[in-house]
Amino acid sequence: MCFSHSQLSKLQDVSLRNCAVNGAGDKGGIAKACPNIRSIDLSKNLLSSWEEVIDIANQLKHLEVLNLSENKLTFPSGSPSPTGTFSMLKVLVLNRTGITWAEVLCCASGWPVLEKLYLESNNIIISERPTDVLQTVKLLDLSSNQLIDENQLFLIAYLPRLEQLILSDIGISSIHFPDAGIGCKTSMFPSLQYLVLNDNQIAQWSFMNELDKLQSLHALSCTRNPLTEGSKDAQTTRQFIIARIGQLRTLNKCAIEPEERRGAELDYRKAFGNEWKKAGGHQDPEKNRPNEEFLEAHPRYQALCLKYGAPEDGELKTQQPFLLKNQLLTLKIKYPNQLDQKVTEKQLPESMTVQKVKGLLSRLLKVPVSELLLSYESPKMPGKEIELENDLQSLQFYSVENGDCLLVRW
Repeated sequence: MCFSHSQLSKLQDVSLRNCAVNGAGDKGGIAKACPNIRSIDLSKNLLSSWEEVIDIANQLKHLEVLNLSENKLTFPSGSPSPTGTFSMLKVLVLNRTGITWAEVLCCASGWPVLEKLYLESNNIIISERPTDVLQTVKLLDLSSNQLIDENQLFLIAYLPRLEQLILSDIGISSIHFPDAGIGCKTSMFPSLQYLVLNDNQIAQWSFMNELDKLQSLHALSCTRNPLTEGSKDAQTTRQFIIARIGQLRTLNKCAIEPEERRGAELDYRKAFGNEWKKAGGHQDPEKNRPNEEFLEAHPRYQALCLKYGAPEDGELKTQQPFLLKNQLLTLKIKYPNQLDQKVTEKQLPESMTVQKVKGLLSRLLKVPVSELLLSYESPKMPGKEIELENDLQSLQFYSVENGDCLLVRW
């Protein structure tokens, strides 16, 4: 396919991935042919130095997005004098280029308006704090840099505009913000709204407690960690994460509706109620003094007692909702108002609360929890339909048995 000069001059978005590009070519040739390029993908080519990249970028005065991934580049060791080459650059992708952290900081003075920086798979060690550079960065991707640990992360904790931090597959297992006590917020990562921690070694609930200290955190992804995998009940794990991080609005890319938060916090409050009592918790606020160990393990528990009231003794005698040792019920599920929906069969623990059943069905049916109405029929009581009206009660409470039929309406 041939392009006329006028067509080339209009090009704004160009991909030359894996095209054996090894330099800028004839002097001024790019500026003459394609002066209006705003986004260029030069990944997986034969570029070998940052100088070659500058030769190309010098001719692209409107360049905003540059992908250099999978070019084995050498970078200048001293700070290059800012030339204005990247004065418009907002997105820079340097995955698998072999760049070091010191080289990032050296070059960064030439990226005055950069907003997104991708540094995946470079064996990076964060060796020093960025001063006067990277101050405009809103998204930083450090995925698959296995040498990064929590102490190194503190060196980037004061980037003022950092809103998204991607730390997938760095091997992290713990985090602690030493400047914030129980129930307090840290001054670190002041603007961080979205944190990605997939494919790590997180196995302790204390990690989630620490994340509650981040003042702006609204969204978290933490799939494929020991804490969230294995034989655990995924729904309960999700509830406990929601309950432990108070301002979270999205978890693993699923929005947390107010009804889900309420159900999660009530279940969490109930699940650890006996532990709270043993530690010195009491329904009478005057006598409610759980010990330090309990407060450290459950920093939000007291706040939840203020929000919903302390758990009553009667509540705590029932079987805990997260223990699945009790009987699994095989239930038919019918949708009386949706004739196109087939009758299905599901196994649910008898201790599962109505709230949790609704949460499960909400995700399956893509219908908001608040719109779901549940009732059930039993072969033992033909023609009689019993409403499951209290979200906090279990299937067992309503005497739902094996072989009964759940009726779902919305």
